[in-house]
Amino acid sequence: MATVLTDIHPALTTLSEQERMFQEAVRDFATSEIAPKIMAMDEAQQMDRGLVDQLFELGVMGVEIPETYGGTGADFFTSVLVVEELSKVDPAMGVLADVQNTLVINAILRWGSDELKGRYFPRLASDTVGAYALSEAGSGSDAFALACRATADGDDWILNGQKMWITNANEAGVFIVFATVDPGAGYRGITAFVVERDFDGFTVGKKEDKLGIRASSTCELVLENVRVPAENVLGDVGKGYKVAIETLNEGRIGIGAQMIGLAQGALDHTIAYVQQREQFGRTIGSFQGVQFQIAEMATEIEAARLMVYNAARLKCAGEPFLTQAAMAKLFSSETAQRVTSRCIDLFGGYGFTKEYPVEKLYRDAKIGTIYEGTSNMQKQTIAKVLLK
Repeated sequence: MATVLTDIHPALTTLSEQERMFQEAVRDFATSEIAPKIMAMDEAQQMDRGLVDQLFELGVMGVEIPETYGGTGADFFTSVLVVEELSKVDPAMGVLADVQNTLVINAILRWGSDELKGRYFPRLASDTVGAYALSEAGSGSDAFALACRATADGDDWILNGQKMWITNANEAGVFIVFATVDPGAGYRGITAFVVERDFDGFTVGKKEDKLGIRASSTCELVLENVRVPAENVLGDVGKGYKVAIETLNEGRIGIGAQMIGLAQGALDHTIAYVQQREQFGRTIGSFQGVQFQIAEMATEIEAARLMVYNAARLKCAGEPFLTQAAMAKLFSSETAQRVTSRCIDLFGGYGFTKEYPVEKLYRDAKIGTIYEGTSNMQKQTIAKVLLK
């Protein structure tokens, strides 16, 4: 237990000049370009493609892709800063960049062959959105109870099945799809494939009508005799479970970043509001009861931020980070729910309307305790390590 509790990276709160400059560039873009379009995108349940194109131009969609492939050539921690800054303004845009960087690019960076990197990294860095397709109707928390099948056919694989709740599906051109080559082998039959949107038999199906992050697309995928060349296997056949587990461990840090950004955005709106709203002849921010709530929220967010940053720094340093990632996701997602709820309270009746942005952030916060591992699954992960 002592190792887990004292494993803190020394560079936790220090940003390099490159990290700080990139953070500021993303912050300026989110404030000037994304903010004016948030409510229109939320109501239309549609991401503005022009904004997505601008994210590519900014280098946000290929943070860890090496410069030789046209990427930014930065590190995982920079991806975390990007997700946090976008999510302060719009968590839907934040999760777009999160899935692209912490799941899709990370998986190919670690498990992809040189041929796969050469074929897909230039696209993912310049104009192609990626998606990560693991979940199915019957496999959520039980991630490896997959029904999607992959059958060998000469040098190719034929994929059949359905995937559910796939983030970025509507915008994506490249998908990492998990299927089993041998149902009798359990998790040892799981294999990861890189599938292109225009492969014959591949269809993006129903788009979900969601509570929050509504501009972010969440769709089903239908695979009917989709032929995938052998060179598109990501990692080794039968080792897809390692690709999934280890990539999701990193992805959870990204979700933590989304949640702390979301919570900070809600708090920033609330701090501005309580200094303007007057009741009983004075601003409500001058009341001690309100001040204490602001202080408590700021403290919770800072604690969550340090947990997320610590997990990211440990990952970058090549140190174990499984427990820290689970703790960061658990705490930051629950913090986001508490903070946004309290922000609604401080806005009063206005907070319950769409006139002010905290209503949307409150809806957006709920997904944090669900996707990429529910809060209960994070608790199970933490407990297993502590009780080993």
